Amino acid sequence: MTAAAGADGRAVAATQPRYGGTLVVELHAPALVLDPVKWKAGTPESAASEQIASAVFDRLVTLDQFGRFQPGLATDWSHDEGWRRWQFSLRTGVQFSDGSALTAAEVAAALQELFAERLSEKGVVTAAAGTRVILQFSSPMPDLLEQLASGRNFIFRRGADGTLLGTGPFFVAEFTPAAGSVTTARYKLLANEKCWAGRPFVDELDVHLGVPALRQLFDLQLGKADVVELSADLVRRAQQENLRVWASAPVLLYGLQVSGETGGAPRGSTGKADLREALSLALDRATMANVLLQRQAEPAASFLPQWLSGYAFVFGAENNVERAKEIGKKLLGAPGTGAMPQPLKLRVDAGGDLAKLIGERVAINARQAGISVQLQPRAVARESASSAPANSSKAGETPALRLIAWRYASLSQRTELDAISASLQPETGDETSTADAEQVYARERRLLTERGLIPLVVMPEYIGLSAGVRDWMAERWGEWHLADVWLDGKKSVAEGAQP
Repeated sequence: MTAAAGADGRAVAATQPRYGGTLVVELHAPALVLDPVKWKAGTPESAASEQIASAVFDRLVTLDQFGRFQPGLATDWSHDEGWRRWQFSLRTGVQFSDGSALTAAEVAAALQELFAERLSEKGVVTAAAGTRVILQFSSPMPDLLEQLASGRNFIFRRGADGTLLGTGPFFVAEFTPAAGSVTTARYKLLANEKCWAGRPFVDELDVHLGVPALRQLFDLQLGKADVVELSADLVRRAQQENLRVWASAPVLLYGLQVSGETGGAPRGSTGKADLREALSLALDRATMANVLLQRQAEPAASFLPQWLSGYAFVFGAENNVERAKEIGKKLLGAPGTGAMPQPLKLRVDAGGDLAKLIGERVAINARQAGISVQLQPRAVARESASSAPANSSKAGETPALRLIAWRYASLSQRTELDAISASLQPETGDETSTADAEQVYARERRLLTERGLIPLVVMPEYIGLSAGVRDWMAERWGEWHLADVWLDGKKSVAEGAQP
């Protein structure tokens, strides 16, 4: 291990990795779902489950730091000229955490389960032959490796009782549910001595769930936790206190969706498009990112981030309040007054205080352009929906605006576009997805306008690390490699250094 420069320029002495110890991890999420099939695409809540699942399960292929595909459970792979038939040769001698051997049939079964629902319209057939797994698609899949190297595409074996076994560096040994208002739920993961890639350095992962953001910061300061999630509003404070902070590439998007219901405005695609344009012009994304989020986010004009698409910079996000007023008066204003007949409801689907703050800023910006917006918090929206009589005229009515949070999980542009398209609930059948770069760009353009999506800000995930954590080598898209982490007990909490 080479010497690393600290946050203040000091050098951290090179030391040899050591085995042993317990890595304490604290997460915001109140619960984990370790079954990848049950994850809901794009939800920030699923991100925590994926981080821990990556310590339990393996993938067929991985990516190195230069973006090159590397063998995982598969040692080599090939495809036909049409990118429809893929063949993978499996690594021999791999065992699940219970000591049973990994077979091609089990890999095929896991992939079939993972791909069946998401690609049902395209068709996928899996087959096993010896140590080979064959995937046959009805449509070209040139981005299959990107899909297999990210997201939920882990290999597992499902037991008769639904329990999942993995071949990864750790296995779940114990789960303790939350008790009372003080105790948090906990998972204990132990090192998998049978892991084909070698034993992880730490003996145990102690994962605490539902830990409030401020408490995570305090626990990191006091040496009670080694890896914590830092909310954007606490990053600057952590840095000022010389704590170690790691940031991913921008992986979390906050956006606004304009639905078909537009309050007093005409319904239909034309009215929705005009309302979307007016709101997009009224929104001050730079202030949201630099002031509201304390420079811990970036203004966003596209759905896919620059690091994933390579073309996000061509999207524009003009802030023109006067032009927004003109469109708003024509679309929503009562004759001669420029006032809305009734405020547009903004439902905050995303959870957490940060989403509420962004929603409040959206309402302020819209009001400056003469568009009245009424914030409807997540809990209130759910209560209203559940209490509405079935025969009420408002039953089934959707709010005009919806604030969403989207966590990128896949390295496949197509997969992310497929997932957001499904999430935005299209009224008509979606177009055929494609991996062609130009067509992906055109499709994203249409998605923003036709689905009424207005990207607001995109931000990294921030992780606080204790001074004793060594070899933190997470991927830029946010995936952790907890098997590579080891603990240097000689380092004090007060010593700050960049990972």
